[in-house]
Amino acid sequence: MSITIGLLRHAKSDWDDMAKRDFDRGLNDRGRRGAALMGRHIAEHGVKWDVVLASPAERVRRTLEAALPDAEPVFDKRLYLASGDMILDVVGERLDDGKRILVAGHNPGLQDALLALVPPSNENALFDEAKVKFPTATFALIAIEGNGPELAERGTLTHFARPRDLDPELGPVD
Repeated sequence: MSITIGLLRHAKSDWDDMAKRDFDRGLNDRGRRGAALMGRHIAEHGVKWDVVLASPAERVRRTLEAALPDAEPVFDKRLYLASGDMILDVVGERLDDGKRILVAGHNPGLQDALLALVPPSNENALFDEAKVKFPTATFALIAIEGNGPELAERGTLTHFARPRDLDPELGPVD
């Protein structure tokens, strides 16, 4: 049996209103463009998600609205700024709900989860890119082999896309 785990980092957040709490920040223009672009990319990739798990932070909500407007995310407060271990625990709890699970959240937790899922024997060129940086609005797919809620070191990174890979204008700003 195979499990597919998708990881989607929220898009670029809006820092214009410094009075807002971190949890309440939305997306800036660049973030909205990046989220929409990644949404089209995810749709073209063709995975039909059984469950979309998400941090309830405003920037994650806005990312999902732009990227996956038809999704019905399950917002879990444990995913707000979650560690990689917490992300894996939450995903493990939801395996009875489906074998294709997308997690939308924050770094460094998403990158740490990816690093924990892939054993050294399964590292590849995509993994080499992902371990360097997991930028905003990045999408990754990990194929997990076998059964059971313990997911660590059972995966292979099969897809890794950053907004700048799809549109150079969404790359780093000097």
